[in-house]
Amino acid sequence: MSFRPLHDRVLVRRIDAEEKTAGGIIIPDTAKEKPIQGEVIAVGAGSKNDKGEIQKLDVKVGDVILFGKWSGTEVKIDGQDLLIMKESDILGVLEGASASSKKAA
Repeated sequence: MSFRPLHDRVLVRRIDAEEKTAGGIIIPDTAKEKPIQGEVIAVGAGSKNDKGEIQKLDVKVGDVILFGKWSGTEVKIDGQDLLIMKESDILGVLEGASASSKKAA
């Protein structure tokens, strides 16, 4: 199944937090907080400005972003837990980061 967000919405996959602390202590699932980092999977076309022109989004597919702890709506698409959020819920883009390098680190 394919999903395309509308307007200024973004589809995001959370990037899992570290399983251990820097000192090597393993964090149990019950003590973990939801990750506030994610990878942009799909973006909408943009929102209309006052003149009726479409304003493109600042984020693009593949960007690694930071967002608020309670941002977005959780959905399950093709068995994956994803988030749909407005671009305004995104706090910033991590420049020079890729989701695959964040998982491996």
